[in-house]
Amino acid sequence: MSEQNQFVFLPLGGVGEIGMNLGMYGFGPVDKKSWIVVDFGLGFARETQPGVDLIFPDIRFLESEKNNVLGIILTHAHEDHYGGLVDLWERVGAPVYATPFTAAMLEAKLDGAPWAGKIPINTISQTERWNLGPFDLEMVPVSHSIPEPNALAIRTPLGLALHTGDWKIDPTPVVGEAMDVDRLKEIGEEGVLALICDSTNAVRDGISPSEADIAAGLYDFIKDAPNRVAVTSFASNVARMRTVAEVAEKAGRDVILVGRAMQRVSIIARELGFFDGIKPFLSEDDFGYLPRNKVLVMCTGSQGEDRAALARIANGSHRNIKLVSGDRVIFSSRTIPGNEVPVNTVINSLCDQGMEVITDRDGLVHVSGHPRRGELVQMYDWMKPEIAVPVHGEPLHLSAHAKLASEQGVKNVVQIRNGALVKLAPGKPGIIDNMQAGRLHKDGKLITEPETGGVGERRKLSFAGVVSVSLVMSRQGEILDEPAADLYGLPDFDSKGADFEDIILDAIDGVLDSMPAKRRKNSGQLEESVRRAIRGEVQHVWGKKPVCQVRVHIV
Repeated sequence: MSEQNQFVFLPLGGVGEIGMNLGMYGFGPVDKKSWIVVDFGLGFARETQPGVDLIFPDIRFLESEKNNVLGIILTHAHEDHYGGLVDLWERVGAPVYATPFTAAMLEAKLDGAPWAGKIPINTISQTERWNLGPFDLEMVPVSHSIPEPNALAIRTPLGLALHTGDWKIDPTPVVGEAMDVDRLKEIGEEGVLALICDSTNAVRDGISPSEADIAAGLYDFIKDAPNRVAVTSFASNVARMRTVAEVAEKAGRDVILVGRAMQRVSIIARELGFFDGIKPFLSEDDFGYLPRNKVLVMCTGSQGEDRAALARIANGSHRNIKLVSGDRVIFSSRTIPGNEVPVNTVINSLCDQGMEVITDRDGLVHVSGHPRRGELVQMYDWMKPEIAVPVHGEPLHLSAHAKLASEQGVKNVVQIRNGALVKLAPGKPGIIDNMQAGRLHKDGKLITEPETGGVGERRKLSFAGVVSVSLVMSRQGEILDEPAADLYGLPDFDSKGADFEDIILDAIDGVLDSMPAKRRKNSGQLEESVRRAIRGEVQHVWGKKPVCQVRVHIV
């Protein structure tokens, strides 16, 4: 082993935010490292990003190292850990390693993508140990709100790093294997150089309840409901689907799955045996034939997504499912930061129609898949790492996690953000460089950079509209036709009842009347003068400045 070799960690997403998880681990000389990628996630656009469909990590550095990337390892099948592969895999081209459920979810998601069937997906077990170049890798089962979640032990000649992925301590996860605590303790005894660990619930004291604990709470709310019940949760939460199905049967209700994502996950889960003993779910077409007190609808849309099933049910646009006053809707979920507005919009719509909405404020109908402080303390006690690197969280969570790690006696706590290249070994750990890290936008069929995708202009248009003006002039600066103005997104009238189009045309006439023909020959100067006059006049009467485009046509 050359003394020039380094063992490094580089997050391109998921640090300083929740979502878009993408981490790189490198080993080798400063200028010639081999890399593995752990997770390849996406995020969702907010209201401040009009027209954007999805958000991806900026992978320009990863692309520059594509010839040195040995593989992409997926810890589990949540969108924020694997969803970016559908659009960006071709830019990297490395083989993918995933457990059976994650591999099946990825293949289903790739259906119709340009490289469907072309990605080399290697299916591995939850306890698999294999080598990629200088990396000795081992999957370790943990617990989370999805089947087959894993931590990844990364062994190198310079030490072992444990990348926890998303996890919690849950002895009764309902589906799949429980967290392999014994194996984690053995890894801790082996000696852990660095713990790269989930921070999502680092501000919450105690221990997260088990997935099995919510069955009683859900049963109480379902058995007492006089009419229809709808339950919404993450489509990927197979354990929650199974719990709801078992509780519904106990309460004498049939379950109808609504939403393509949930139906897709259900098919995969049943094929892999996670629904053994659960009777088949009914079709949406059966909804109208069931008595109101004998039906339970389980649907997508817990995050207020406008195209998901629950939002369409709430606004009355769903083709098959209609809920009415007296029905009960249970949110078996927690709102992801940033989704508060759309979630509240759906809840308010349901309440306006006389439906009863139940959330985790009303009872134990949801449990988190992430570790609270008590669980983090146990993990540090097992691992006893030399280095702690908090990841997967917003700044508040990362800061709380860093403080906790220090309190647990970790000597080296490295606080980072996306793009920080962290040397884990040899020598003193810390940030040694900063790489390109940011966002990519999926906008329709395009993948764009934020600064070139036009989102900033769209925000301006949504704030004060646009005015488009056309002027026809001769080469001598004579006006050959009446100015034309098109208004989009402006009010019809001002506070005194004056027509906005007339206000704008008057402003144009004022410029044309005051500007001699000789100066009007300069089309660029004329366009700018008219634009400034329109924006100034509109601001005077409205208080806002619209986007204004002026075109002078010389004939």
